[in-house]
Amino acid sequence: MTKVFIDGSAGTTGLRIADRLSVRQDLTLITLPEELRKDPKARADALASADIAFLCLPDDAAKESVALAKGSSVRIIDTSTAHRTNPDWVYGMPELSDQREKLVNTARIANPGCHASGFIALVAPLVQSGILAKDALLTCFSLTGYSGGGKKMIAQYEENPPSLYNAPRQYALGQSHKHLPEMSAICQLENAPVFCPIVADFYSGMEVTVPLFASQIKGSLADIQALYKAYYQGGLIRYDEAADPDGLLSACGYEGRDDMGISVFGNAHRLILTARFDNLGKGASGAAIQNMNLLMGLPEDTGLNV
Repeated sequence: MTKVFIDGSAGTTGLRIADRLSVRQDLTLITLPEELRKDPKARADALASADIAFLCLPDDAAKESVALAKGSSVRIIDTSTAHRTNPDWVYGMPELSDQREKLVNTARIANPGCHASGFIALVAPLVQSGILAKDALLTCFSLTGYSGGGKKMIAQYEENPPSLYNAPRQYALGQSHKHLPEMSAICQLENAPVFCPIVADFYSGMEVTVPLFASQIKGSLADIQALYKAYYQGGLIRYDEAADPDGLLSACGYEGRDDMGISVFGNAHRLILTARFDNLGKGASGAAIQNMNLLMGLPEDTGLNV
């Protein structure tokens, strides 16, 4: 029986992981009493006794947990930003070329960021194939549900919010969003994209869009469509060009799910690449459990909603 510890189980990501794992019969969850949840010794003991640990913590606390686990055999999946560009950690997106084998054979996995997951799923295959140049100047806007902001933002939206919360709100206006380093590094881009994240009044769901002019690519819309279909075989990412019945594309189309649908729309002159998923699913907890399943030698979608 695989023993699993969630360090930081009180946050939104940790709670979703715990909920997904609570019904599984193939593992045992190690839990700490509330009064010991932040106690370093109790956490160190739990990490040492676990086979796999999820870190659902702020960056500094995640680094502390890694230090506490030193000398143990626990395999760690870190959902924070702390290790996503660290060469000693494997980036946790198995659908990328050659990444699945690396993940199976590592003890340190950096789980992708939510916005970054959609951007990388769209852009990395194009750069790898040569359709998009490494020095491309890109833009990206991303719509997310308010659960991505954690417990504080959830409370702000659900407990008598001001009228400004009724409309979408753009943030990270200084172009220094914490996901930018991994977006550039994993896609091998020489320039970080102009990134425009937007939070709106719905609980969960995400829609990441990368617009392109035809002059930016070596190929056509059909070439990108064919590449995506061939590239994403297995895993939890698939090609899905289906819009809503009214011809629109909803950011909550994958709400409650743990997979991702990507698509390309447009014409011979202008294209839009889109990725839709749940910010708490394939954007966080679902991706983390997918990586755990790989470490356990199980089908990647075990215990997930796809």
